[in-house]
Amino acid sequence: MNTSKETQIEQKIDSLLKLMTLEEKIGQMSQIRHFEENADVHVSEKFIGSIIHTEGPTPGKTALDWQKRFTALQKKALSSRLGIPLLFAVDAVHGQNTFEGATIFPHNIGLGATQNADLVEEIAKITALESAATGFNWVFSPCIAIPYNEKWGRVYEAFSESTALTEKLTKASIKGHQGNLSDSKTVMATAKHFVGDGSTDFGVEGGETSLSAKEIQERLLAPYKVAVKENVGAVMSSFNSITGTSMHNHKALITDTLKVGMNFDGIVVSDWKAYSRFNGNEVVNAGIDVVMAVDGDLDSFQKGLKAGVEDASVKLARIDDAVRRILRQKFRLGLFENPFPDASLIKEIGSKKHREIAKQAVRESLVLLKNDAQILPLSKETKKIVVVGEHANSAGLQSGGWTIHWQGTKGNYKGATTILDGIKKQAKGEVVYDKDATKKQFDADVAIIVVGENPYAEFFGDIGHESNQLELMLTTAHQQYIKTYQEKGVKTIVILVSGRPLVVTDQIEKSDAFVAAWLVGSEGDGVAEVLFGDYNFKGKLPHSWPTSVEDYKGKYGPNFWDNSIKPLFPFGFGLSYKKI
Repeated sequence: MNTSKETQIEQKIDSLLKLMTLEEKIGQMSQIRHFEENADVHVSEKFIGSIIHTEGPTPGKTALDWQKRFTALQKKALSSRLGIPLLFAVDAVHGQNTFEGATIFPHNIGLGATQNADLVEEIAKITALESAATGFNWVFSPCIAIPYNEKWGRVYEAFSESTALTEKLTKASIKGHQGNLSDSKTVMATAKHFVGDGSTDFGVEGGETSLSAKEIQERLLAPYKVAVKENVGAVMSSFNSITGTSMHNHKALITDTLKVGMNFDGIVVSDWKAYSRFNGNEVVNAGIDVVMAVDGDLDSFQKGLKAGVEDASVKLARIDDAVRRILRQKFRLGLFENPFPDASLIKEIGSKKHREIAKQAVRESLVLLKNDAQILPLSKETKKIVVVGEHANSAGLQSGGWTIHWQGTKGNYKGATTILDGIKKQAKGEVVYDKDATKKQFDADVAIIVVGENPYAEFFGDIGHESNQLELMLTTAHQQYIKTYQEKGVKTIVILVSGRPLVVTDQIEKSDAFVAAWLVGSEGDGVAEVLFGDYNFKGKLPHSWPTSVEDYKGKYGPNFWDNSIKPLFPFGFGLSYKKI
């Protein structure tokens, strides 16, 4: 970092802090949604420091509409007594996935399968640009969890069960997102969720992480050290507990380990409604700097924190530390000089160039688990191909959660291509689509059967959660799709679209070829480019692959760290064509 520039920033912060009232300081620590009732008034009168876009009404139909909405809010902030600009944040976890028409990349689990740091950096650059083009300067990405149990509903948000691979891709992602932070094409990144989110007992979202202090240090904290070294602007706290203490209240880890021990000088942001969920002012005392004061939390947060300072249960020095960190990032982002989004970037959203990179990521993320008698690559001259399964013909199903909507979508969305589109583009012979394996196309030379999970996000994806009936296996219907063609002697290629490894031992055994495709995003046609041999398979498993549901009887599934559960395929496994 430029030391003279940093010195100037600290001097500016000192000057601003001296001018600020307690209410203005607490306002900087408050984050609200742009569509909340009275959001505009709150920006002006409650001195709001940051805005978040989440599931709910969008800022408008077009990217320009989004920019205009955020510009209007920014002008209100700039018209306040001190004119401190707003931060605008979004969960852009695989591209700017909240804006229809943006480039949607494979989820992080797929990027983990590529093991390609240069590609991950390029993807983060594009995500930053398309996020900036829709008015944002802060993204809640990357997720650098180390998942221990495939039952966890957020496995796909993380790169891998391997700490070393996660470290490598964390560095690339933050570098890509942040670049030169004051450039209009870059955004502030957020390493999340600190810490232990993916390593809870039995894979429960927000559960207890009972790993030893040594294991937490070596396996879970290591990627955060990389993130801090890469000057990540923010770290988001996690919903889980460690030694019975909620991470939002864990001063030893947030303040002593992250801020002091790692010398992290950025913002620690809470997760959703943390103030009302995790003991009010205790989140601030633990070291949280920005609080998501959403869903009715704003008033109680601002009044409660002010009362805490007045009765000395929260030290003013803690408030000043939080505000210093917030202002530091606003200065680093250049928001005091350039507070508004750049309209010239809009034309680049979902551009051909960006989609080509996304398609490359799709190709490199595919993991070939089986290829009997070298059935792949398929000949483009194959006379008749039957394509089976709703996942073959739905951009939404192939993309997973956090796509257009928080819980994803089952339909197609603007600008995307499907797996079926790609097969039709490649094949010169007849291609028949048999959505639910009822058309009896048994004279086909080959059946490409696309099966997998429906989209989910967060606890809605936890196996065993009361909100769903999910299992770590294919549904009976999807198992039947495979059986229908396989039992009639049709050569069967199975493509699994999922946010995690599933127990598919039987299906792998009975198929002629089996491909783990993860959650591919908007460029589904990239799958066929590998199936038909334009490109080779490059992907390697980012997770150990389970053999049986019995593998999950204990706290964890088969993983990189534990040899007691023998996986069907080990971490790093992946076949490729001998020649193409």
